[in-house]
Amino acid sequence: MTDSVSPAFSGLEPAPVWAHFSTLCRIPRQSKEEGALRDLLRDRALARGLAVSVDGAGNLLIRKPASKGCEGAPGVVLQAHLDMVCQKTADSAHDFSCDAIRVERDGDWLAATATTLGADNGIGVALIVAVLEDDSLAHGPIEALLTVDEEAGMGGAQGLAADALQGRLMLNLDTEEWGEFFIGCAGGLDVNVRREGLAEPPPAGTEQWQVEVHGLRGGHSGVDIHEERGNAIKLLVRVLRDLERRFDLRLGSLEGGSARNALPRDARARVALRAGCGDELTLVLAEWQARLRDELKGVDEGVSLRAVPVAAVERVMSVPEQAVWLASLHAAPHGVRRRSLSVPGVVETSNNLGIVALGPDGGSCSFMVRSLLDGAAVALGDEIVSLFGLSGTAAEASGHYPGWAPQADSPLLALCREVYRHEYGVESRVQVIHAGLECGLIAANYPDMQIVSFGPTIRGAHAPGERVEIASVGRVWHLLGAILAAVAERREVGA
Repeated sequence: MTDSVSPAFSGLEPAPVWAHFSTLCRIPRQSKEEGALRDLLRDRALARGLAVSVDGAGNLLIRKPASKGCEGAPGVVLQAHLDMVCQKTADSAHDFSCDAIRVERDGDWLAATATTLGADNGIGVALIVAVLEDDSLAHGPIEALLTVDEEAGMGGAQGLAADALQGRLMLNLDTEEWGEFFIGCAGGLDVNVRREGLAEPPPAGTEQWQVEVHGLRGGHSGVDIHEERGNAIKLLVRVLRDLERRFDLRLGSLEGGSARNALPRDARARVALRAGCGDELTLVLAEWQARLRDELKGVDEGVSLRAVPVAAVERVMSVPEQAVWLASLHAAPHGVRRRSLSVPGVVETSNNLGIVALGPDGGSCSFMVRSLLDGAAVALGDEIVSLFGLSGTAAEASGHYPGWAPQADSPLLALCREVYRHEYGVESRVQVIHAGLECGLIAANYPDMQIVSFGPTIRGAHAPGERVEIASVGRVWHLLGAILAAVAERREVGA
């Protein structure tokens, strides 16, 4: 897995980890399309004589025996997910189904500029593969659990059998802040909305435009939701409702966002407006741009609006259907609903309106709800379903996955913090994250398993420009080896 290393990785340490990540950057791995990467990892593990299996959900499980002298040590599960969020800038021609990620070194960071990088969770996968291939490490039995479909619904973890794993200590490598150990996360669910309608020709005496919102930062709908960044769909709907009043707007299409768990960075609508309104339209959009930049000052003030003439819109929504969609999307919740009272500084419940795809005869939209409290996630999902139900629109909450309840007294956590203190001379921090991790689903199947999550520093996950701090990857590699050695030495941690 280390051939043809990209020049961007030249000289980086630890070399095996970066070489493995370089390979991941060359292999397309959208959610539900991880087969090529899984097959490569399976074949490499088989070539090394390791035990390998693929379960019914598509997860890859690789077992490595304990190192010499550690045969009686507790087994450790190392866990990460194979897929990545595939986001790109509006002007990028990148094809995630076949193109390699273009990686650049930017000082102390490794980044992708026009696309997501896939450090979430490719670095975790690379670290685990490096452990499997390094015979100098001291460790007990290792189980590498590499799941699929995490970013699109946690399908791999949902399908993991309750008897698949033997170890009862698990290190998840899917968090993004060096120096922090995570012991809890939000659960969540999806709400999918669909409505069919009747299309009709645009009124006579109209001209056609495409109205666009772009320039927003986007980001991870769990990690970045508290920053109150702009949602391009919500912003465009506000603008369209104003244009509806001013110019008798008729809606031909509305599209925005590309992943339910990513904050929408751009959105566009094809509309028919009364003829001759071009100059006034330009002025109105300039006013809206100034207003939105003021609202998002210091957070997302790069937001831009524009309208460009387009070829004739042949069909538009009927007036009643247009009213239903614009009113419902305007009223639909987005953002932080409540902050945690029990875990200071952490969002308890939130919702992301992540995707909308409407045409003249109807369409769909998707929401992702997260909460540290399972009941709160269900309640907010029900609110969204009820909102759309008022207009007879079909909406369904599905794909619920549980949160990961913190275990602050976990012996594994205590050991991890002790090792960190010994290796780095400072205290680590213990955190709960609002983003979803597979730990909650795995813990539900393995209630006696101790789980701790940690990883390198990653910025901008789920958005173009995602980057990972180079030095932090080396620190995580060193810490991971030290923790494995400490578990093998202090065998009581797994008792």
